[in-house]
Amino acid sequence: MAGPSHDPALYRSRDVVNVRRALISVSDKTDLLPLAQALADAGVEIVSTGGSAALLRDAGFAVTDVSEVTGFPESLDGRVKTLHPAVHAGLLADLRLESHEQQLGELGISGFELVVVNLYPFVETVASGAVGDDVVEQIDIGGPAMVRGSAKNFANVAIVVSPSSYPAIIEAVAAGGTTLAQRRDLAARAFSHTAEYDRAVATWFAESTLEGDELPRHLTIRAERLATLRYGENSHQRAAIYTRAGGHGIAQAEQLQGKEMSYNNYVDADAALRAAFDMVKPAVAIIKHANPCGIAVTAPQALDPIASAHLRAHECDPVSAFGGVIAANRTVTLKMAENLRDIFTEVIVAPDFEPEALEVFALKKNLRVLRLPSDWQQERMDVRLVSGGLLLQDADRFPADIESVAKDWQLVSGERPDPSELEGMIFAWKSCRAVKSNAIVLAQGSATVGIGMGQVNRVDSCRLAVERAGDRATGSVAASDAFFPFADGPQVLIDAGIKTIIQPGGSVRDQEVVDAARAAGVTMFFTGERHFFH
Repeated sequence: MAGPSHDPALYRSRDVVNVRRALISVSDKTDLLPLAQALADAGVEIVSTGGSAALLRDAGFAVTDVSEVTGFPESLDGRVKTLHPAVHAGLLADLRLESHEQQLGELGISGFELVVVNLYPFVETVASGAVGDDVVEQIDIGGPAMVRGSAKNFANVAIVVSPSSYPAIIEAVAAGGTTLAQRRDLAARAFSHTAEYDRAVATWFAESTLEGDELPRHLTIRAERLATLRYGENSHQRAAIYTRAGGHGIAQAEQLQGKEMSYNNYVDADAALRAAFDMVKPAVAIIKHANPCGIAVTAPQALDPIASAHLRAHECDPVSAFGGVIAANRTVTLKMAENLRDIFTEVIVAPDFEPEALEVFALKKNLRVLRLPSDWQQERMDVRLVSGGLLLQDADRFPADIESVAKDWQLVSGERPDPSELEGMIFAWKSCRAVKSNAIVLAQGSATVGIGMGQVNRVDSCRLAVERAGDRATGSVAASDAFFPFADGPQVLIDAGIKTIIQPGGSVRDQEVVDAARAAGVTMFFTGERHFFH
């Protein structure tokens, strides 16, 4: 149903609106008292509810309870407080119209020029692990109604939903009132605030009614633009980075130095984190065009574990590492920084950096140094846009007890490895997940020595991995992200001197592949699980 229409000639111009009456009802009471002091100093009448009114009154401010305005007590355990015409007429009256001003007078209702409302802590309640009615009671009804009503009436009312806006409001009140441009901006923020709140509530309902492992029936993704980037993958493409509420990833990393991050920098940095943080031991991944050119964990008994991991990762493919993006899963040390002194690197990202390491990096002005948020975590779900929609899947993650899982891998050729050899196999298998399909990884001593990635057939990936490894292929472990459809791929590896091959199995020609491994005396395991990465 369409709303009412009015003759534009009836509207009076109204830019600066002097604040005479304010409605305050907040869950987050951060910095509320300084705002109240500014309002009191300007002679503003404060109308408030519940805990907000009590806090203000205890601090010595004169407060009118909303029940005095409505003539109706707060009821139903606080579920009904502000849902009343005496409140909402005061929020929605368009005082650019003489008719609205006249109706307020006839009804004995006063308008509001400022509304300060933020909503019940629904998101925080869900995050705390609460369930059922404890969550339902944090679904705000009156708050969103006041926010939306005030935002609709931005021509007359300033709506404030965040303490971050208080300083500007304090300044405006002291200067004589809020401007139309300021009120319009606040209204945009307010509608965004209620939209995000409704999204959180809708998501909770959708997830709480799912059966078994069913994915959500409705998916709403909201993000705020963090920065406009110079361009996208190519110079003719526009680009920006957005952050999601509750995000704990590369988008939330703190840039400590260097040029602005590019679109490709973010993509590569995220890929590097995916590879480095799959490892439990100190590890480093070097990425180029979203593919690893080296992954390694620290050498045994290394004096500086993370520096050791970096050197071993770099040795895999020093040529490709030029201009690469590096991720470390431990604090970057002075020694690692010194090792990078003469290596051109675009980005380095880590949980933290020794102060001395940052001093070394400061000499490389263009190097982008990113520190992860303290609560960084890998995503639980993957989302990808496709034309007309999007795809959602569980993130491909390794179990924390992968050592126990590896003991159940099926040995189809050769002898069962000792614990040290099994550790090397697990490393190769984990590294393979970070490589674009078709993926073949060769590893020696828990460091990659050759990587074949992104080929349209698996035998070419085998050839590429062997070529890059050279003599280091001899005696190495090979991991394949999916089964070998023919024996030609494994034969390339066998001819290069690989002694152990790990693959998911599941091909109709598995026996042909196993026979080739047995004939060469090569150990082969079937994991029963593939790790495609597109």
